[in-house]
Amino acid sequence: MKARVWVGAVALAAMLGTAPAGGQPAAPPAGYLAAGTTPNSLSLVPPPPAPGSAAQARDDEAARAAVAAQSGPRWALATQDADLTFPGVTGTFSCAIGGPISEADTPALYRLMRRSLRDIGLSTYPTKTKYKRARPFTVNGKPQCTPALDAALRNDGSYPSGHSALGWGWALIVAEVAPDRADAVLARGRAFSESRRYCNVHWQSDVDEGRTMGAAVVARLHDSAEFRADVAAARAEVAAMRARGLAPTRDCAKEAAQMTAG
Repeated sequence: MKARVWVGAVALAAMLGTAPAGGQPAAPPAGYLAAGTTPNSLSLVPPPPAPGSAAQARDDEAARAAVAAQSGPRWALATQDADLTFPGVTGTFSCAIGGPISEADTPALYRLMRRSLRDIGLSTYPTKTKYKRARPFTVNGKPQCTPALDAALRNDGSYPSGHSALGWGWALIVAEVAPDRADAVLARGRAFSESRRYCNVHWQSDVDEGRTMGAAVVARLHDSAEFRADVAAARAEVAAMRARGLAPTRDCAKEAAQMTAG
């Protein structure tokens, strides 16, 4: 299990762009959950669809639809959503909550996203490692939205999607912090997870079961006193941020159009 976690940490760190100059990728920051307490994806998600099955046919059709949308506005959003680098990724939910999410303006909410990244993202790796499912772009030969990560993605199992787990898990956390904006937040989290299909790096079933893992980890995170304390602090921060009249950090009209363009 320790080997699996390290492989997962390296792959996720590579996607985060946290590698030191000339060195190997650094592990993601410490999470809220103690080692061995993260939900086990092998116990929670089924095996990936079998070749020739109806489920794989559904995945094939969804992949064809995603490829047809390449170079359009939904592809542009998917490319943006592929970047998990902090602090930029926290802007994902800026429009949904109506203001910035940053270390300066909402440090507890920023910390929630930063620390939960490891807990949520690495939860998918037991299943990724077992099945080593090939990604769509390696099967259909079409472009994917992060060519710089081509080698890392080819060597990293497709099922389930760690990005999709993060998008949905973060959405559940942010919705808890800003419940009056929950619909908008959850819609953005769903779009973030679906971006992996539009990027041609994940099948639809990868995305679906990634969301299963995101939800499972967030449920477990509530066992952490540190997590609960940060949620309470983040609620106060969001109220203060709104009282200051701070604006979102992204073009919300453009984002809304991109989300519905697929």
